[in-house]
Amino acid sequence: MALSFQIESHDGAARCGRLLTPHGEVLTPCFMPVGTRASVKGVTPEQLKAAGATILLANTYHLALRPGDEIIRDLGGLHQFMGWDGPILTDSGGFQVFSLADLRRITDEGVIFRSHIDGQLLELTPAKAVRIQENLGSDIAMCLDECPPADADTIKLRDAVRRTIVWASQCREAHRRADQALLAIVQGGLDLVLRQECAEQMIRMDFPGYALGGFSVGEKPEQMHAVLPQCAAFLPINKPRYLMGVGRPEDIIIAVMAGIDMFDCVLPTRNGRNASAFTRSGTLRLRNASHRRDPRPLEDDCPCYACRRFSRAYLHHLFQVDEMLGPTLLSIHNITYYLRLMAALRDAIQTQRLSSFRQDWFRDAVVSQDP
Repeated sequence: MALSFQIESHDGAARCGRLLTPHGEVLTPCFMPVGTRASVKGVTPEQLKAAGATILLANTYHLALRPGDEIIRDLGGLHQFMGWDGPILTDSGGFQVFSLADLRRITDEGVIFRSHIDGQLLELTPAKAVRIQENLGSDIAMCLDECPPADADTIKLRDAVRRTIVWASQCREAHRRADQALLAIVQGGLDLVLRQECAEQMIRMDFPGYALGGFSVGEKPEQMHAVLPQCAAFLPINKPRYLMGVGRPEDIIIAVMAGIDMFDCVLPTRNGRNASAFTRSGTLRLRNASHRRDPRPLEDDCPCYACRRFSRAYLHHLFQVDEMLGPTLLSIHNITYYLRLMAALRDAIQTQRLSSFRQDWFRDAVVSQDP
């Protein structure tokens, strides 16, 4: 099998497990740093491994445009191309249906994008989305789906669910690569009836894992938090559950308690490039003048390269003079922060203290070091 999932411990709905792929093992709950164009911005594969990363995410739409999935295939596949020997998950391009709404047209056959680079047309059908991901050679591929915005009306939301189900069936039929697992995506917005209907249809097709799409697309966090437990419960208990594109630390903690196993988000590197560092007690904004003479590391107990070697004053200086090392160091720290959070969540589940972990985390995070 291309994918195997073993649950080893529970604490309420939360669970710890092992995700086995052709390129290695991933402990869950896990966080996947995002390498949209076959690169986690500003961070090398070696630095990612040192931070604790075990699985990365790459983007089907962007890699199909540049350099092209066939070029990557001919150069040995995505692992060889980007120098990463661990597991890789590729999304299907479904999120770009939401994020590039002004540059695409949806039909029942698929999505036609007008390239954001040069205006050329890219037609993404379910079969083509699968073929691109097979050429990329990722360990985990995703079905093409329609990701509607949070303010979509009932008619549009129901139509997106219908289309997502049809496309999942077509993706499953088109998928041929035996060493790659194809996961389905459940849509339905905040409508629990639609979520359940979509989940039931996907489960009948017997995919090796399931994702919840259509969150973090404009709804309020508390709205997502309210429906996540039930949405997760609609999915099989013995297969991995992936919450796509949701990545604020507080959202991850709540989703883990709801029974989610996998996460991805651009926040660690995007915030790093913008001089913001995640810490246990709040966000540090390194452009602030308060850090100009501060000799402390970002976090005293953080093992990352940035914290072991450099002061807040030095990091402040790098951003003041626009040195490219600043975004790299903060990205390394932020990725390390996220992966340490996931390790702490796994430990809390294994020791049956997840509720107290959540309580302590939210209590401490209220007080920011850098208001």
